[in-house]
Amino acid sequence: MKVAKEQIVGMVAAVDWVLSHTEESMQGDYQKRVDLIANAVKGIRSVRTETVVPRIANHVPHLLIRFDPAVTGVTTGQIVDALRTGTPSIELNPNTGQKPNQGIPADANTLVVGVWMLQPGEDAIVGQRIRAALTKRA
Repeated sequence: MKVAKEQIVGMVAAVDWVLSHTEESMQGDYQKRVDLIANAVKGIRSVRTETVVPRIANHVPHLLIRFDPAVTGVTTGQIVDALRTGTPSIELNPNTGQKPNQGIPADANTLVVGVWMLQPGEDAIVGQRIRAALTKRA
């Protein structure tokens, strides 16, 4: 089989990157992202945050943002739509607004934010956009 030299270099770079990170450093990076997003929604009436690490899948920190729609004036569905249709489009974890599943204790008024796929700096954008959606400034 033929493999281009660019593909070989890309694979070597990927392996080098993986080997340069420890599990602890990656978990610490994920927790920093969770903390940054949690701080972005701090101070909004009725909003509470919690960090969970699911036992079943994706053993990385997830941020749960719980809120009372009667206080915020916005529903989970409205927030999901605002994030999805905004620029950039943001997709929350599929457990958002659902019953507990896969070790994530969500409910109808819980946003579930997975951070493990975010690139550097994207956590700040996600935090700002969620804050705007919760305060109806999206």
